[in-house]
Amino acid sequence: MKLCIAEKPSVAKDIAKVLGATTMKNGYWEGNGYWVSWTFGHLCTLKEPADYTDKWKWWDLETLPMLPSKFGIKLIQNSGVEKQFNAIADLVAKCDEVINCGDAGQEGELIQRWVLAKAKLNKPLKRLWISSLTEEAIKEGFQKLEEGSKYDNLYAAGAARAIGDWMLGMNATRLFTLRFADKKQVLSIGRVQTPTLALIVERQIQIDNFVSETYYELKTTYRDVVFSSTKGKFNSKEEGEGILKEIETEEFEIEAFAQNEGKEQPPRLFDLTTLQVDCNRKFGFSAEETLNLIQNLYEQKLTTYPRVDTTYLSEDIYPKVPGILEKLQFYKRFTDKLKGKKIRKSKKVFDDKKVTDHHAIIPTGVTPSGISANHQKVYDMITKRFISVFYPDCKVSNSTVLGFIKEVKFKATGKQILEMGWREVYADISPEEESNEPQKEEQVMPVFVKGEKGPHTPDVQEKHTKPPSYYSEATLLRAMESAGKQVDDDELRDIMKENGIGRPSTRANIIETLFKRNYIARQKKRIIATQTGQHLIFLIENDILKSAELTGQWEKKIRDIERGEYAVETFKAELFDMVNELVHQVKHQKAEPKKIGCPKCSKGHMIRGRSAWGCSDWESGCKFTLPFKFKEITFSDKDMKSLIEEGESHYRFKRIVKKKEELSKVTLNKKLKLEW
Repeated sequence: MKLCIAEKPSVAKDIAKVLGATTMKNGYWEGNGYWVSWTFGHLCTLKEPADYTDKWKWWDLETLPMLPSKFGIKLIQNSGVEKQFNAIADLVAKCDEVINCGDAGQEGELIQRWVLAKAKLNKPLKRLWISSLTEEAIKEGFQKLEEGSKYDNLYAAGAARAIGDWMLGMNATRLFTLRFADKKQVLSIGRVQTPTLALIVERQIQIDNFVSETYYELKTTYRDVVFSSTKGKFNSKEEGEGILKEIETEEFEIEAFAQNEGKEQPPRLFDLTTLQVDCNRKFGFSAEETLNLIQNLYEQKLTTYPRVDTTYLSEDIYPKVPGILEKLQFYKRFTDKLKGKKIRKSKKVFDDKKVTDHHAIIPTGVTPSGISANHQKVYDMITKRFISVFYPDCKVSNSTVLGFIKEVKFKATGKQILEMGWREVYADISPEEESNEPQKEEQVMPVFVKGEKGPHTPDVQEKHTKPPSYYSEATLLRAMESAGKQVDDDELRDIMKENGIGRPSTRANIIETLFKRNYIARQKKRIIATQTGQHLIFLIENDILKSAELTGQWEKKIRDIERGEYAVETFKAELFDMVNELVHQVKHQKAEPKKIGCPKCSKGHMIRGRSAWGCSDWESGCKFTLPFKFKEITFSDKDMKSLIEEGESHYRFKRIVKKKEELSKVTLNKKLKLEW
């Protein structure tokens, strides 16, 4: 008999039906030479500290760090879990072959392998790897079963992640709680949750310390088109009004007028993070809500595997596209326009090099029936996005007009849509409704002729600088994906995913954990850090725990393990060193973080401002500041401390010298200026 183990009972039922295993037994289906059983989430977990030694049973600084020589697993203590595991273990002992039908991802592989390890598997192992739960996909998957060993590196990466989370979470939580917490308070630290919290706290500090500045802009209206002065911002109203008086009685003259046709490509297909971002912006869904909705759509066979981090399809999907489009009956008004034409095949959509375990999220072609309104909203987004990538590009006309009055130059730009292309699919949705955010209004340009003149209406407009925006779940997800860096370009985003913090499938849970622990709170769409969350981050001096960039580097190492490019033992050794260093530092850390003295006046100490650290004695005249950024480098608190106390940054940074890349430290010279 062949034993198939699925990720949950509903999936096991679907697989059993396809295989002809129709007799229900105690914890499995049977028939046609198959047993089909299931897990339901994690049946096994890493052992608790007390399982290794009695001295780790109690929270005591003297027992830290806790570094097991070998990590073990155990069954989760639950009668239902124990009953299902015993059924699986009995089948493992009696079967001829095991087919791992778990969730096709890193976490799914880990869940199944731990169960099989606990059941002492010594039989051949195969792997079912599918991106959809339709009958067709399951049949095709069983025709192409892989050797289980092909996914050993995936399992190793999942185990390394779990061990990293255990080592950092268990040790750091006990460490900070014992050193700094009030009675009965637990300061929870996590490998991903803490740098995520640090991002939110950092943004809040920037907002809290922001001082709005007033500035002025000179504009003029000619032929119903608003032109802006190329002089930019004025610090005083008088300066702007002085120029206005010089030009208000003069005629406006056109210096140049250019119209260039351009193309706008369809938006990328959805990966999980992009779907969560768009659903938060458009519908206000939390990341966890969106994940649950798309997971349900997948289990109902309506969409493909959701926990993906690619926006591309593999080449083998291309021949299947016409069939999927044909089945999308509720979208016939859009798909009919593609009938009889060759399906567009863009490198922005189909690229095997950009697809690893799974392709982007797309509809399967199965017709929805009886799904909720929220499920329909998510399904509609995915299906329209899928259809739109096969439409032509949207053609636009971009206009640029230059004009002048005396010696004062002005500029205006505008855009017109010439051919809708893929925008036809979204014709019934306004840009504001689509993103749930205000859109920059584009001016529709009349035709101008060089040398034409006429009257105009100038105006000096008062404006104010604005603080950074609070994180929403949408922008926080993007920040986690890019390790805190602001990235708007799709190509750059793909590169940054390698160093993101967390995985697409875990980020929603990380955010929800921060809410549950009262480290962050919601104010409508805003995410704010609570006093508890802020206090925790202020206590943490070590960048290892709160730097999104450093955490992203750890994440990349786990990905490298998955590719077979990094050794698990090396990863564990680095973890051991990191935890040892952390424990040593925090044990000797003062309850209040040490104040860094001002190197200029020697009276004040360094405090964090809006864009720089500055002297606390600034009201008495000390103007020393140390900027957060220097030549595209962002300094950490540790760099600031090192620059002031040792004259050089703590970390080395990349720079180009004679067309060659090298790593160098930034220094603070005797004049208190930054330089390489």
